[in-house]
Order: sequence, then C-alpha cells, then structure tokens
Amino acid sequence: MRDWIDRLDRSGELVRLKKPVDPHTEMGALLYRARDKSLFFEKINGFPGWRAIGQAPANIHQAALAFDTRPDEIVREFSARVKDLRKTVLVKDGPVREVDLSGEDVDITKLPAHIAGEKDGGRFITSGLVICRDPDTGKRNMAIHRMQIKGPRKLGILMVPRHTFLVYQKNEARNEPTPISIMIGHHPMYYFAAAYSGPFELDELELAGALLQEEVEVVKGKTNDLEVPAHAEICLEGVILPHEREEEGPFSEFQDYYVAGTGMNPVIRIDQMTMRRDSIYKEIQNGSEVEGCIYHKVPMSVGVYDRLKTVGGYADLVNVTILPGIFGAVIQLKQRFAGEAKNLLLGALSSQYLHPKVVIAVDEDVDIFNPADVLWAMTTRVNPERDVFIISEARVHPMDPTGLELVKPGSPLGWSRIGSKMGIDATKPAMSDPEGRKVFERIKPLNIDKIKREDFL
Repeated sequence: MRDWIDRLDRSGELVRLKKPVDPHTEMGALLYRARDKSLFFEKINGFPGWRAIGQAPANIHQAALAFDTRPDEIVREFSARVKDLRKTVLVKDGPVREVDLSGEDVDITKLPAHIAGEKDGGRFITSGLVICRDPDTGKRNMAIHRMQIKGPRKLGILMVPRHTFLVYQKNEARNEPTPISIMIGHHPMYYFAAAYSGPFELDELELAGALLQEEVEVVKGKTNDLEVPAHAEICLEGVILPHEREEEGPFSEFQDYYVAGTGMNPVIRIDQMTMRRDSIYKEIQNGSEVEGCIYHKVPMSVGVYDRLKTVGGYADLVNVTILPGIFGAVIQLKQRFAGEAKNLLLGALSSQYLHPKVVIAVDEDVDIFNPADVLWAMTTRVNPERDVFIISEARVHPMDPTGLELVKPGSPLGWSRIGSKMGIDATKPAMSDPEGRKVFERIKPLNIDKIKREDFL
C-alpha cells in the first residue's frame, strides 16, 4: 500500500489533510465528495498516532494508473494478466507481524474505522479482505465483506451467498466455526482480485500476484493455517461462529442505498491482531462511483468481457464498462451480423455476476466512458418496440432494492431476490447491411483530426 500511496503522490493524485479529521462526523463526507483525488489523513480525532488513506483509487483514471494504462485499456490489460496466476511464496516473517496482540489484548474498537452514512448502524471495517479455506478441498478464498464493529473482539458480517458463504455453510453444517483472517490495507490489486468473480477454485491471492505481476509473499497465521500477505498493514485472526446471528446494519452500500442486507447476520470473534508498527489504516467509502464501487466495476467489466468474447462462437467485442450503481453495463462491439448484439446482451444479463439487470449494446463509434454519448446512441439508434426486451422473474442481486426479497439475510440458505432484466440494443445495422449502416453514419467536420484550437490563438 505504501508503494501505491507514493505512486499517487508523485502523480499529483493525492491530497494530504494536515488538520485533524473526526472519523465519526467528518471523514465520510470528505471521502464521499473526493471523486477526483485520494485523501491521506495525517491526524484522526480520537485515534492518536493513526493515519489513514481513502478514495485510493478515487476513479477509473486512478484504477488505470495502478495498471500503468489508460481507462479504455484497463479491461484488456486486466484480462491478459488474469491468465498468468502466480503461486504465493511463504516467508517466515513480515511487516504485518511487527505488533502482535492476542486474547484480551485485542481491541478492534481502537481501529480508526469511519462512519460512512447518516443511518449506518455504527462503525464498519469496510476495507477488510476475508481469507478462508474450503474444509473439503483446502482451497483458499479471499473476498470483500463489510464487518460491523460490535465490541473489542466482536464483528458482525454480511455474506452475500457466494464463495465465503459456501465455506461458512459447510462448516456450520458440521457445527464448526469457520477460521478466517482479515487483511486490512494493501495495494489495490488485492482488492481488485478479491472483487473478481471467477470459479470457486480460483485462489484470489494467486490472482493478486497475477495482477501485480509478481509473487505475493505470505506468512502463516498465528491461530490458524491461513496465509496472509506479509506486507499488509493489519491482520485480524478469528472465527465466524456457527448458528449465531445478531442484528447487523444498516450500512451505506455500493448502490447508494441503505436497503442492503440489514438483519440477523453471522458474528465473528477476533482472537489475534497483528500489524505494522506505524500502521496506516485503509478507509473505503461506499456509494455509487466512489472507491468501494470502483473495486467492483473493473473486475466485473473484465468478467463480462471475457464471457462475451465467446458468445455465438465469436464476437468482435471492443470494450465493456459498468454503469453507476453497478446494476447496469454497456457493451461495445463491431456488429458483423444482425442479432449479434442481442446475443451479447443475453450473455451479459446471465453472466457470473448477478448485478447487471440493464445492459446496453453500442457500436465502436460510441464512447462508452461518456454517459452523454451512450444516451445519444439510445435516443437515436433505438426503436423501443424492436430493440428493447425484458426478462421477468429472474434472480437478481440481493442488494437490488427493486427486486422482490424471497429469502431474508442471515438465512442458512443465503439471501435472495427476484426481479426483471432489460436489454437495450442501441447499435446501428450490422456490417452485413452496409446500406442500412450508412443512415447512421455520424457527422464528422472537415479535418477534425488535424485542426487544433491552440494553432489559432
């Protein structure tokens, strides 16, 4: 994380806040507004000696900076790196072990976690990556979960029914606790890896190595057999208790609503806490188009992109981006044959991610990173009765407040909603219809690629 902070600083992307900031009443507002720059908090009221970093990355431009590329190239770069998984390297010690607290010496209430929204149920660890192991296969998993601070050694956790929840289900069926390690604070590649939705067998720490293009050094847990990155800022070790539920939430979630999993959710007991001697706390603000959203938009775009390349045998796919709120996507293609865009829309709506419920297909002449250009395509290239279709009663993401909640949070089966999904074909006629395409040729002023205003000042 320190290399990343230095990179942001050298690139003019970091703002250092010298005056003390209150994490309960001021920090959330500062982070939520910082869509342009990362914030480094040098003094935190009530938490002497602590520093913190947030909104890092603050936007897609900064995410691209982490990959040494441009925003329009990030999906292809991420997709290429995914294919080169790197085995982790076990080391005896690392900076995350400089301070070692166990048992009653552990007090997670002393971590400077901020309150994100007015109606939040309290302070949450929003930057914790939960590492666990499948009790049947021994496979490692790392995922992002919100965790509400409930006491010196107690957290509440929301688990959307995916890989961590599956591990928890297996252990709970045996009436056994689920050992976990919670890593807080590292390079953004770890967070991108944790948010990527691959097969259950995918080891996200190996994926982090692929994204970093170097092997991840890990150390063994003090109380469990889990490995954690040796250069993390903080590590918490504990267990998710079986058959134990408590009220958790509300919380300011990625879609900009509080309607997100509040209810009787599982409980974590923390047994060990290790960290760097001068640890920097990682704050993640959630909401639409802030850091918590950025970590999901990029891997989700990659997942959809990789899936769609093979739809119908082959598609000339250009790019994918996820829309604000994460429940929508735009796919950009060079449409060769009539109906190809609709096939891709169906593929995006039924991808490995539950989030997309509204997907828009556009041509290569539309800038998918410019909302005005996407809206232009929708209003000038869509015949609603022909180009819009709706699928009813599909399973949607459980955090989508428009869906019908059938299974409540905290249920042994997981949490579930159903709703509808929509595809919008905002493409012009296919290449196989050249005469039809001519009608939709965009205007282009003479010498548009050569004329520069600066030459006439």
